[in-house]
Amino acid sequence: STPLYEQLYREMKERIIRGDLAVGTKLPSKRKLAEFLAISQTTIELAYGQLVAEGFITSVARSGYFVEQVEELAYVEEVREELIQAESVKRKYSIDFNSGRIDTNAFPFNQWRKYAKDILDETSRDLLLLGHPQGDLELRQEIASYIYSSRGVLCTAQQVVIGSGTEQLMPLLIRLLGKQAIYAIENPGYPMTHHIFANNDRKTLPVSVDEEGMKVSELENLPATVAYVTPSHQFPTGAILSASRRVQLLNWASNKEGRYIIEDDYDSEFRYVGKPIPSLQGMDQRERVIYISTFSKSLMPSLRIAYFVLPIQLLHAYRRTFPYYSSTVPRLDQHVLAQFMQDGHFSKHLNRMRKLYRKKLEKLTRALDDYKPTVLISGEQAGMHIVLTVDREFTDHDLVEMAKHSDIRVYALSDYHQTAKTIYSKPQILLGFGGFVEEEIESAVKALMNAWNIKKP
Repeated sequence: STPLYEQLYREMKERIIRGDLAVGTKLPSKRKLAEFLAISQTTIELAYGQLVAEGFITSVARSGYFVEQVEELAYVEEVREELIQAESVKRKYSIDFNSGRIDTNAFPFNQWRKYAKDILDETSRDLLLLGHPQGDLELRQEIASYIYSSRGVLCTAQQVVIGSGTEQLMPLLIRLLGKQAIYAIENPGYPMTHHIFANNDRKTLPVSVDEEGMKVSELENLPATVAYVTPSHQFPTGAILSASRRVQLLNWASNKEGRYIIEDDYDSEFRYVGKPIPSLQGMDQRERVIYISTFSKSLMPSLRIAYFVLPIQLLHAYRRTFPYYSSTVPRLDQHVLAQFMQDGHFSKHLNRMRKLYRKKLEKLTRALDDYKPTVLISGEQAGMHIVLTVDREFTDHDLVEMAKHSDIRVYALSDYHQTAKTIYSKPQILLGFGGFVEEEIESAVKALMNAWNIKKP
């Protein structure tokens, strides 16, 4: 089934690599080799042409073809096989309290499919070309309007930069803020962001978190120039930055030139108690807050659309630093989302999901209430996970392993700590609930309590 010219090319290539055909060896002419092998000269010409293109042989005018010097190639087939096997062994659990999972059953497929189909018509040829490097204006306008009405973020569409996920946008911010920047990060905090700082060789200083969020009094005694915070729903503790600390943090940024706050607002849409917490950016009087968020939780993780809002001064610096960058989000996806938002479907979807996740949270907390006071809940005001404090003589890693034996996946809060020593007097566990069907939650809690040998009082 392999074409003759490819068979000949492969065989000659192997012999050259092995050294069977020495460097400088003159190869038979196309006519002679065609006669000897009883095949056409065209086949020989195709094989020789491929070898010339890849540098295994060279063609000398009126002299013929000669073998070139080629270093021996490393044999990597066994390594590739090991890598493929390693990727396929990721364990799946029958019950997984992953905080990153969403309810895929509730996604508005019909509306999304309609917009995708409408955009993919002949009038969309322009969308096949590169758009604005910060993202298409239509989507940036919708984002600016949405975050103003929902989060109180004050900005124009020109200040919005769209990218394919926080992990792609954060390195741009890090480069923009310069090598001299020192970052204060929440402890415990979001591990992906901490890895991004480390991978970009930026210095980080952990700042403790309590029930009111980041301890700004600790930050004030550090040489940090940038504070990375999740004020609306701190990850992973679920704490909300108190009003007094918000003012304190903004004052810290204002008190010295070159200080900034990165406000990560990734799941602020899902608040279940009281009114939405206003953004730090909306309170900022000195243009010191960089607002960053994503559609991963509100729509779907695979959409890969995130964005940040730059203060005017940093916007000018951004355009000088990255003049040749193109947006990393496909324009078709940008326009589907822009139309989806413009027609009000995004707001409707968020309202539905907020009600759905509130029901799941209530179901989860009711199921766990049966096991009080052995287990206590915190961080339930917002987001798609809670923190469970367990009154048992075990570490949180012991509890994770006990759950694993029952094919249940839970997450130790100490894994999100920047220091080796955990500060918790009792083990604390992260429980996500977004990916569960509501009817599954009670049985999942019961299975987890059985794994930990915790009985109802």
